[in-house]
Amino acid sequence: MSSAPHTLVFHNGPVLTQRGFEEDVSVVVEDGHIVAVLPGEAAGQGAQVVDLQGRYLVPGFIDTQVNGGGDVLFNDEPTVDGLRRIATAHRKFGTTGLMPTLISDDVAVMCRAIAATREAIEQDVPGILGIHLEGPYLNAARKGVHDPAKFHTPGTEELDMIASLDNGKTLLTLAPERFPAETLRALAARGVVLAAGHTAASYEQLRDGFAAGIRGVTHLFNAMTPMNSREPGGVGAALENPDAWCGLIVDGHHVHDASLRVAIAARPRGKMMLVTDAMPPVGGEREDFELYGVTMSCRDGLCSTADGTLAGSALDMATAVRNTVQRLGLPLEEACRMASAYPADFLGLGHLLGHIAPGYRADLAVLDRELHVRGTWIGGAAG
Repeated sequence: MSSAPHTLVFHNGPVLTQRGFEEDVSVVVEDGHIVAVLPGEAAGQGAQVVDLQGRYLVPGFIDTQVNGGGDVLFNDEPTVDGLRRIATAHRKFGTTGLMPTLISDDVAVMCRAIAATREAIEQDVPGILGIHLEGPYLNAARKGVHDPAKFHTPGTEELDMIASLDNGKTLLTLAPERFPAETLRALAARGVVLAAGHTAASYEQLRDGFAAGIRGVTHLFNAMTPMNSREPGGVGAALENPDAWCGLIVDGHHVHDASLRVAIAARPRGKMMLVTDAMPPVGGEREDFELYGVTMSCRDGLCSTADGTLAGSALDMATAVRNTVQRLGLPLEEACRMASAYPADFLGLGHLLGHIAPGYRADLAVLDRELHVRGTWIGGAAG
């Protein structure tokens, strides 16, 4: 990656600002941050001008659930190099910030993953925002592809380890019914972002979990209790709660399009965010990968075990945005916000990332009219 020039000016294309797409404006970047959005063409002396050629300039995408990419599974390579390769693979699809996600594993692997994340952030590896620990504190009744042999209840030392990342965000997916409320409150108080997932929680249990500090749901509808007429389940509790964020996997495999449209319509704007749940084939060359020593296959966008159990996805964030527009019928500006502003808010980074506005880091993506990514910048540096 080249170093960021002192001043960058983007112009000649629609820019997604907090007011929507704006034409005939220029975005001025200095030292990696946006300093102005000005009417007309604003090319300062010595500035590097980026001609958008009519393409869209949008905030870089933020993906809170990335198991792998570039033929790397985070569980298998919990190293700085592994993180760099994963982030590089996803950047091609507009993702300028991500939470590398560790699928339920042994405590020793968790420790290595947290240490690698800390070091990657210290080294300014582009795109790494923190770590997502998806398990191992889940419910075997809703295990999905996770290995229930890894599931257990953490003790005090392990809770300290979970909250130990001091230079990035920690997102923890757990089954709230397995934790006392005071433990959830203590983790939230230490800055851990809590999400419910792989849970058999009833409506009442998840509602109590929200009250104890859970901020959202990792992948709405998947691996959780469904909504029925007399038993609202976890899905009902999530849809009812106006403050909870919900991750959506819009790949045509995890959730029916109609269910997604109904859920989005039922929720306040700003609380539905796109996630990929991506596996190693995203941005890689191989269709198959191993998890827990078992071969998983990705065919036609579907990742699964031999018996048909979903095993993450082959989805990238640019495709998720396209699907949200083309399959779900949402406006492009809302789809882009679901991939940038809303996940930034969920992580508590909404004051730094997710918008094209003065004071925000210049994490940006250029999309052509077919919504394919044609360029990215992280902190004003092209890559």
